[in-house]
Amino acid sequence: MSASVAASSSSLFLPIPPARDIPLTFTASLKSWWHAGEKQGAAAEERLLEKMPTSAAGDSPVIARTERMDLAAPKHYLNTLSIKSTNTAPNAPPPAVVLHGYGAGLGFFFRNYPALATWAGHRGTDVYALDWLGMGRSARVPFHVQAKRDDVAGRVREAEAFFVDSLEEWRDKMGLDKMTLIGHSLGAYFSVAYTLRYPTRVNKLILLSPAGVTHDPNNLTMPSRELTDTGDATSSTSIRPATSASSSAVNHIRNQQRAARRQESRTMKLITYLWEEGWSPFQLVRSSLFWGPMLVGKYSSRRFSALTEDETRDMHEYILNITLAKGSGEYCISHILAPFAHARMPLVDRISALKMPITFVYGEHDWMDPVGGLQSLQRLREAGNHFGRMLVIPSAGHHLYLENPRAVNDLLTQELDLTDKQR
Repeated sequence: MSASVAASSSSLFLPIPPARDIPLTFTASLKSWWHAGEKQGAAAEERLLEKMPTSAAGDSPVIARTERMDLAAPKHYLNTLSIKSTNTAPNAPPPAVVLHGYGAGLGFFFRNYPALATWAGHRGTDVYALDWLGMGRSARVPFHVQAKRDDVAGRVREAEAFFVDSLEEWRDKMGLDKMTLIGHSLGAYFSVAYTLRYPTRVNKLILLSPAGVTHDPNNLTMPSRELTDTGDATSSTSIRPATSASSSAVNHIRNQQRAARRQESRTMKLITYLWEEGWSPFQLVRSSLFWGPMLVGKYSSRRFSALTEDETRDMHEYILNITLAKGSGEYCISHILAPFAHARMPLVDRISALKMPITFVYGEHDWMDPVGGLQSLQRLREAGNHFGRMLVIPSAGHHLYLENPRAVNDLLTQELDLTDKQR
């Protein structure tokens, strides 16, 4: 049973109007575009967080609230969701911090927060989620890299610092000594980058379909599939748990990726190249003006078809408003990834410096190549870290946490509890 969650802020989880229908006509798209903004973005986020069980009871095991955590630089802040235990245990495990992927936001994990809240209430600890600086509903501050184009290390270092430094400042302001980081995609990449800089602040890493891991020339990662993949309508009802990433499971994922690559059209190859060269799909939506909501609607209807009709509308409204916000952190992508999705400074070459438990998780139908996870585990073992493992989520793709929340939630709870035994 999920933990009840008391709202500690009068502005959180209050009844709000339902999301607009996904626009199918120019007129509807124009109206949606006209009303988009920070206020609508906040309302869209609230709708998703309303999916958490709420209670005003004073004996609720956790209290949830969202707030802007101001940073030192003027107008810099991180949008934060806090799920805090009302009865902190003396032997409580470090809090978990959920970190979203490229161009997304903390609202993407709405199907996972109830389970995490239950874990927090049971263990007497806290769970946090935040929007990276320049993404989601955090401050959209200018993103600049001063290093020259041929200074790869300098470009990567500056791009990573934009996110890593703000996360460290957030941690310090929140008064957290250690954290378990749960990162998805590019959020998983930055989680590792943060841990390399501040290893004493990280208890464990749980990496969901991480980006930027490998430089293998046979890498089968296909970012264009983010625009073409569809959700699995049966995934939410799947009762199959996560399984260990055996050689056959990894080969199964890679064979699917090879088949998809053979079928990739010239248009999709162009999209892949532009994506990896720093072109932002969010730029296209913003520049299309009144047509933007219709473009987002086509994406959200197809990509998140595993959600209910109401959830799909809520996700559309959320994605639309964070997409139409001023471009900022999204421009990091060309500094982190080289053409064909090879990381400019692959994590596989750096991860062996880490000594804490690290878990890699991929979806059965993922477009992120799992070979990077296997290579990383090998590097960790060679360096003496035997606390790494890799698992596969059935009936799920890149957004495994949304597409098969039952299996992911069970996995996260197990991983968070397993840390004590891994030490």
